[in-house]
Amino acid sequence: MKDRYEITAGFVPLLDSALLVAAREKGFAEEENVELTLVRERSWASIRDRLAVGHFEVAHILAPMPIACNLGLTAPAPPMIVPMALGLGGNAVTVSDRVWRLMAEHGASGDLDALANGAALRQAISRRGGERLRFGVVHPYSGHNYELRYWLSASGIDPDRDIEIVVLPPPDMGDALQEGAIDGYCAGEPWNTFGVLERHAHLATVKAAIWKSSPEKVLGANSRWAGSHPEALAALLRALYKASLWCGEPRNREELAAMLSGPAYINCPPQWLQPALSGLLRIGESETREVTDFFVPNAKAATFPWKSHALWFYTQMVRWGHVAHDEGHQRIAGNTYRPDIYREALRALGIAMPSASAKVEGALRIETPVGSTGALTLGPDGFFDGSLFDPDDVDGYIAGQIGR
Repeated sequence: MKDRYEITAGFVPLLDSALLVAAREKGFAEEENVELTLVRERSWASIRDRLAVGHFEVAHILAPMPIACNLGLTAPAPPMIVPMALGLGGNAVTVSDRVWRLMAEHGASGDLDALANGAALRQAISRRGGERLRFGVVHPYSGHNYELRYWLSASGIDPDRDIEIVVLPPPDMGDALQEGAIDGYCAGEPWNTFGVLERHAHLATVKAAIWKSSPEKVLGANSRWAGSHPEALAALLRALYKASLWCGEPRNREELAAMLSGPAYINCPPQWLQPALSGLLRIGESETREVTDFFVPNAKAATFPWKSHALWFYTQMVRWGHVAHDEGHQRIAGNTYRPDIYREALRALGIAMPSASAKVEGALRIETPVGSTGALTLGPDGFFDGSLFDPDDVDGYIAGQIGR
């Protein structure tokens, strides 16, 4: 008889908790003899704290946060590994109606183009004189903070001087926008759709436009638990991969939205979740746009923990003064993501997996079959400003960004 594994996972009520929710609710965890308990938390700080004290073995967590924990940037900080990603994309940048009208006066359009709308935001900011706009992000060590800063900086906006960035829990963003406490925010779904539908907001751009096929949430595991329970972790990874296949099927979108919207999970109307799952987003009061690959649960190696993703986040930590760059810090960041554990756990499923553990980010301009059989397709994975990140030249990339 197979061993039975008891695993408790923390999550924040967001669309990209979908793989954990589906693993439990659709029986994929049970198939792998995993008794999976999911615990909802309001903030990422709570997720981190409860991982540190052993209340959770694993968690749905911000992709840069385990790196920050291992670098000693946040406390209490459990030693962590990332054996799996939980999908690609899923974020947007939302602004108030007032800011959007200013942007529209300077050429912003509803096509969510990161280049044009970033230039329009720069012009809108210059119109305000000395009064800075305030944008919300969900955590200092979040993909939201780093992608917002990347977009702003590449658009000629200094995120530390021209605007103010504050931290808020994702469910509070729309209300803060309506009250005038912030002028915009970068958050995951459904909180951008909520802003548009309920708080008269407008989408300015999306993660899928800033950096195509980019990482967002990952499975963070307490490394001490993972090291002493490798079979349990492997069983969970298999269950989550099966869940990612189910979540990626268009015919399951309605059921997935209904499941996630329940009171134990996101606790919202299913209509707030359906746009992100279909890619047909409400971007303004009466506008919709189809966004390719807005949220990708399985395709394009969406669950693979690329070391190049970890190293890109590390370069942003260095760029924005969160950590000093040295060989030891770079090694810690790269070793936080564990594609070796992913491959070993999923080998029995016979799926196509990347043979490399890192890639040049931004090099794939079109969907590209890879491997000897071409069974796996990657990309496009480009940055909106046309730049490339070569994980073999971290020093050069950091040098090119500092002072830009």
